[in-house]
Amino acid sequence: MHTKPLSFCILLVLLFNVVVAGNGDNSGESGNPFTPKGYLIRYWKKQVSNDLPKPWFLLNKASPLNAAQYATYTKLVADQNALSTQLHSFCSSANLLCAPDLSPSLEKHSNDVNFASYNDKNFTNYGTTRAGGFDAFKNYSDGENIPVDSFRRYSRDSGGHDDKFSNYAPDGNVIDQAFNTYGTNAAGGTGKFTNYGPNVNVPNIRFTSYSDAATGRNQDFTTYSQNANAGDQAFTNYGKNGNGADSKFTSYGTDTNVIGSTFTNYGQTANGGNQNFTSYGTNGNVPENNFKNYGAGGNGPTETFTNYRDQSNVGDDSFQNYIKDTNAGEANFVNYGQSFNEGTDKFTGYGKGANDPKVNFKTYGVNNTFKDYVKDSATFSNYHNKSSQVLASLTEVNGGKMVNNRWVEPGKFFREKMLKSGTIMPMPDIKDKMPKRSFLPRVIAAKLPFSTSKIGEMKKIFHAGDDSPVAKMIGDALTECERAPSAGETKRCINSAEDMIDFATSVLGRNVVVRTTENTKGSKENIIIGSVKGINGGKVTKSVSCHQSLFPYLLYYCHSVPKVRVYEADILDPNSKAKINHGVAICHVDTSSWGPSHGAFVALGSGPGKIEVCHWIFENDMTWAIAD
Repeated sequence: MHTKPLSFCILLVLLFNVVVAGNGDNSGESGNPFTPKGYLIRYWKKQVSNDLPKPWFLLNKASPLNAAQYATYTKLVADQNALSTQLHSFCSSANLLCAPDLSPSLEKHSNDVNFASYNDKNFTNYGTTRAGGFDAFKNYSDGENIPVDSFRRYSRDSGGHDDKFSNYAPDGNVIDQAFNTYGTNAAGGTGKFTNYGPNVNVPNIRFTSYSDAATGRNQDFTTYSQNANAGDQAFTNYGKNGNGADSKFTSYGTDTNVIGSTFTNYGQTANGGNQNFTSYGTNGNVPENNFKNYGAGGNGPTETFTNYRDQSNVGDDSFQNYIKDTNAGEANFVNYGQSFNEGTDKFTGYGKGANDPKVNFKTYGVNNTFKDYVKDSATFSNYHNKSSQVLASLTEVNGGKMVNNRWVEPGKFFREKMLKSGTIMPMPDIKDKMPKRSFLPRVIAAKLPFSTSKIGEMKKIFHAGDDSPVAKMIGDALTECERAPSAGETKRCINSAEDMIDFATSVLGRNVVVRTTENTKGSKENIIIGSVKGINGGKVTKSVSCHQSLFPYLLYYCHSVPKVRVYEADILDPNSKAKINHGVAICHVDTSSWGPSHGAFVALGSGPGKIEVCHWIFENDMTWAIAD
């Protein structure tokens, strides 16, 4: 009887194991060697010369594809059109960040509806021509990575119809929401938004034709995009041509980080009605706000702003055509632009062409420009002409305590002398707020386009429309990756774990260790520093730091950081004195190339090159150094 060679039998056993044992296995070195994770473990052994414990926090970021999936998608990626047709199965299997594909909705709701939990849908003709009634949305797209929601013709031509949104897309990542023709031509009724887009990361929120031509309808926004990070928000034609409609905004964009906001045609040519903004852009960090045609051409409107970008940090703001060409009416500003660090504020066409307006300013901030405002009718009270240096002095360290650094979280930056046993200090929120993703295997990542010159191909693969948040996410990451390095910096964007190992060893050599803070315990609380160890004897050294970028798959921005000291420290609970965490901190000895408005100097006082600055390594970030 003819027998098969032993080697063939062994191959069959291996292939069987590939299929049945490799599905996202997380069993370390005993896992399937044909999976991306198995390959990465072997690659670590090959490239790193020491036998120190392996960094499982890094190795566990390997692609979860099993061996069969790995082979399938490796073939598909050679034909990018074929990969695009399988995008959502690819994203699900490889743990990527991809937006859902929404098709137009034919749903119609003629009766009162109460949505308790709603995700990723498209509404067309919702509440159109409704007479009376009440619709409520609660927990709308809560905690979604990329909620993509669209409302078209919401409450259009309705009469006495009330609607309420509570907790609209909170805690999302890269949210993309659009309201078109919201309450247009509505008569009576109320619209109320509460907690719209709070705590989101990179919002792309658009309102088009909001309550245009409405009669006697009340609109109330409360807590709009509070604590949002980056992104853009736009209102177009808000309350335009309204008749006796009242609108109220409370806490718009408060405590945001690098948010762009645009209001166009707000209350334009409205008849009567009261428009009230409270706490717009307060405590923002580098806000970019643009108002155009606010209340222009209205008849007897009353416009009030309270706390406009109060306590914000730099940024740019522009007002154009504020109550221009109105008939009578009243415009009041309270606490405009009380920033600690100067931004750029510009008013053009303020009350210009208006007939008998009442224009009042109270507590107007620094470094601002007025052009074309109605000088005969405007009243200014308490105009601040102090220099930014005087205002910045309010943020200096006073007796070791930091004051008035509202836009820099306590503990985010600290001095090196704080890293000693027994120190009590605040710890910032070090939790990773980005969506959970995995690296792509190097062989797949290398075949995908990755440059701004090929962004069209990338958008096609990831089903990203030109103005979508995914397209913005891709474009922003690529722009940062292609930015020229700063003086003395070596940088690289890393889209596979193997590439990260190669970059770190090319800078530091093969005898390396990669570290990160052990967990997130102690975040946003006071902590006590326990035992402290200086890496490489606490001497000034070189390290490679790697920070996550927002991208469909796991992407890191890695750069060499010269002239630093790296520390490990036990973190203790201040009440029980028990160890709750093991932190890694990096201290930048040379800050001479940092900008004077860097958050570290805002928080600690001083300026470039005058002090060292330390910070913790946050969750899922990491720092590489030569092994002790």
